[in-house]
Amino acid sequence: MKQIPLALGFHTVPTFDSFVAGGNAMALEHLRTMHGASPPVYLWGPAGSGKTHLLQALAREFQDQGAQIGWFDASTPAPWRVDEARSLIVLDGCDAFDADQQHAAFALFVDAIARGIPVAAAGRVPPVDLPLRDDLRTRLGWGHVLAIQPLSEAESRAALRREADRRGLFLSDDVMDYLLTRFSRDMKHLVGLLDRLDEFALVNKRAVTVPLLKQMLSQEGDA
Repeated sequence: MKQIPLALGFHTVPTFDSFVAGGNAMALEHLRTMHGASPPVYLWGPAGSGKTHLLQALAREFQDQGAQIGWFDASTPAPWRVDEARSLIVLDGCDAFDADQQHAAFALFVDAIARGIPVAAAGRVPPVDLPLRDDLRTRLGWGHVLAIQPLSEAESRAALRREADRRGLFLSDDVMDYLLTRFSRDMKHLVGLLDRLDEFALVNKRAVTVPLLKQMLSQEGDA
């Protein structure tokens, strides 16, 4: 009989404390100090570098102070309503906005700046290289532009080890090497793999090993 895994709630809302800064200490500190009168900030970097994590952590900080947040990304259908009750506007994945979303983002940005509300945005490239309408692209570059660097292999290893320890899960060096050499050092993806591996090991009542990891990936079609 297989053991049914319990929902232990390992999935947590991203926070500044749970962000592995690596080479992004200055960017992290800047976001920590943002407040209701801060100028716009734009984060750029490759997929998996932690931009969305930082934006979610910033939004949580504002929400913990009772503020309302407007969060918009490429999955949010336009039009986007301007709401004077919001105290922070977040535009994530700006490089993927379609024409209607670009129009909506520009209107939100102009309204927020007029009312002294901070805007935090992110994309994969610097503002000057964004494939967006000129007026939106230039405004996204008005404030602080912060490059977010991906973690090094050593930093990814340390972060993955910390996540495993938090679950009470032992990862041998062989398993760590397999994860870090065969998959992107995108912490969101790696932590997702870790969650699935933890559950798979529990269901099958086996220790976490490279053969077990390969079995799980084979069954998922990812081998």
